[in-house]
Amino acid sequence: MLESVKIQRRQSEIRQALAGLVGKADATADEIRSMESMDSEYRSNETRYRASLIAEDTERRDAKGELETRSDREYSDLIDRFEMRQVALFLDEGRTLSGETAEVVQELRSKGGYRGCPVPLEAFALEQRAGETVASGTPSPKMTAPIIDRLFPASVAAQMGVQMINIGQGSEEWPLTASSVTAGWQATETGNVAGPTVYSTAQRSVAPNSTLGIQMKITRKALKQSGDALEQAVRRDMNGCMSVALDKAVFLGAGASGEPAGLLVGSYGITSTAVAAAASWAAFRAAIVRFMTDNAITGPGSVNLLIRPEVFDKMDGTYITNTAVTEWDRLTKNVGSPVMTTNALAAPTGSPLATKALLTTSIGGVAPAVLATWGAVDLIRDVYSDAASGGLRLTGLVTADVSALRSQQLQILTGVQV
Repeated sequence: MLESVKIQRRQSEIRQALAGLVGKADATADEIRSMESMDSEYRSNETRYRASLIAEDTERRDAKGELETRSDREYSDLIDRFEMRQVALFLDEGRTLSGETAEVVQELRSKGGYRGCPVPLEAFALEQRAGETVASGTPSPKMTAPIIDRLFPASVAAQMGVQMINIGQGSEEWPLTASSVTAGWQATETGNVAGPTVYSTAQRSVAPNSTLGIQMKITRKALKQSGDALEQAVRRDMNGCMSVALDKAVFLGAGASGEPAGLLVGSYGITSTAVAAAASWAAFRAAIVRFMTDNAITGPGSVNLLIRPEVFDKMDGTYITNTAVTEWDRLTKNVGSPVMTTNALAAPTGSPLATKALLTTSIGGVAPAVLATWGAVDLIRDVYSDAASGGLRLTGLVTADVSALRSQQLQILTGVQV
């Protein structure tokens, strides 16, 4: 308990005792001495109380950062001790959840409805990937909210600056400046300056219209294994499937058949330029210059570049005339380490073979695009399909959507020949 609170309680006790004594007309000598003693203590406590408030205020300011992030860290610690093995046994045998796993599931259920057992996205350890190829009439409440950071650090989407947010329910939108306010000099002493220019905004929104499903079988032998064996198997299977599918949807989502519209497919107003030439530093440099002329960046170091491995192969084998320098050397000298993927970009097609490339940048802390998920993974069991072998079938459902924010922060290059 804070010292100031203890002093406050003692002061209240003193006031209550004094109230009973001061009304006495025939107070005894002992009672008079008691009043004098309590009066002296009361005045002394007032000084101590002010000193305590000053000391505690300093402590609060020193601990402000720690207090603001404590809940997030405590929840993260709970997630670290979340056991998928308990979830599997709960769904298969009805075994009671216990410990941190039960606490996390209870917290998730209090935030939304789930047909099966809710599992937090973090429990799949999506950031710990190893070996995967990167891959009308219903009420719709909407609110405008700040972006909440939660990334898959090792995914292609994260490396390209896409932010992941988690939404409890409904839709979210971001107002972005759409007008172009201009400045102008006063032409004459009595003349007006430029304007007025209307300040307007455009909205980008995400909605829970697309659901990704993961189906997985767990054999009876796996269910009877204890410790980390089942734990890691479940995590690896769901992690691989979900990570690849979400990464691919961010860039190549078809925008049809229940899939969100990816950045390379959707109608986001992103500038698309046809290169129609062999992959070279000059083609990427021209796109970077367009960023700079739009005041989106001040130098090539702020650009993230997404390419196919075939582009690397072509550029690393193309030497500048009469030098030992390749086109790839020139590119990496200015851009750094481009992100290469076979999952987030379609394979080269046509004759000659050509592919696409994507450039992104972040401006003032605003991501070029967002990947939104709703709630946690809904894990549903099916004990009947594989009942003959004593197995268990699990289905994991996660609702997600993709949206570009400012189109000026993205550029698409087509026809990059390899």
